[in-house]
Amino acid sequence: MSESKFEEFPYGELGIIAMKNIEGLAKEVDELLMKKNGATQSYLLKITESRFSNGEGKVTIDESVRGRDILIISDVGNYGLKYNMFGEQTIIGPDEHFQDIKRVISAINGKASRINVMMPLLYSSRQHRRKSRESLDCAMALQELESMGVDGIYTFDVHDPNVQNAIPLMTFENIYPTAEIVNYFLEKEEITTDELDKKDMIIISPDTGAMDRAIYYSNILKQDIGLFYKRRDYTKVVDGKNPIIEHKYIGREVDGKDILIVDDMIASGGSVIDIAKQLKKQNAKRIFCAVSFALFTEGPDKFDQMYNEGFINGVYSTNLTYVPESIKNKEWFHAVDMSELMSEFIHHINREESISILLDKTRGINIL
Repeated sequence: MSESKFEEFPYGELGIIAMKNIEGLAKEVDELLMKKNGATQSYLLKITESRFSNGEGKVTIDESVRGRDILIISDVGNYGLKYNMFGEQTIIGPDEHFQDIKRVISAINGKASRINVMMPLLYSSRQHRRKSRESLDCAMALQELESMGVDGIYTFDVHDPNVQNAIPLMTFENIYPTAEIVNYFLEKEEITTDELDKKDMIIISPDTGAMDRAIYYSNILKQDIGLFYKRRDYTKVVDGKNPIIEHKYIGREVDGKDILIVDDMIASGGSVIDIAKQLKKQNAKRIFCAVSFALFTEGPDKFDQMYNEGFINGVYSTNLTYVPESIKNKEWFHAVDMSELMSEFIHHINREESISILLDKTRGINIL
């Protein structure tokens, strides 16, 4: 390898192994990287993901990875893929997606110069701390990847950044897509600087855990902030957590104000729905929700109803994790494209360039 080539690719030529669960976004990122670098060949490496009839899986890498700077990309939240097990169609869940990442690392067999793993939605990120006799899934997963020789973990808007303490000697980078969400939201809703100056919007945190994110939105948009806290029934556990009895609001009056509820993800959406109903009872004007990951684990029907009844005006999220076309086509759902940010992320990683500018949450904010 020539000296100039070495300077351009400190760890070798980039090779991207995109799991089947993120093929669409990976292809868009690949095209942007090729254009950025003036490359004529794709960075995507071909692999085959197979399943035996009893559900066991394997991964085969169909191209050489020797000396390459390998980046494995996986959407562990993709629930749109299935495989056949004992004659039944089975959804591929997060545990199986994570197992496939490890299969890729095994198939690389130490031939790559470096291995990084990018999980936009970090595996088991909500199981980041222990209560009583619970398992510490996220910490265990990160340590497992470290033990397999992975050099760095790259993710977006992780549920709790402190989970990186499980791997203190390993690279762990967490990028927030909030700047892109803010810009798209302002553009789509045609919210101008003059309108923001009137302080007619309130940023709402749905719980204490999302308060830092709400403060960020509040500072960027220069709007007031409010908080809901959850009263839970700690005498029982439903679906792995203590059920919420009620949401209590703390903050200025919402009468006649637009509302932006912000969080890292929508799971079932129950909290957002409950909060939106309470805010409407207090005569809130328009209600929007902005999240990095829209899972809709109980489907979109409740949000359809909330939209049709005027409780929610729109949900803004990213394409960093799987959202079915049936939801993408909803009038109330707005997907923010992250392919440009992801390509910049990968470009900097491969060239060992500083990513400080990408870690800056205020980058590129355009107040109209």
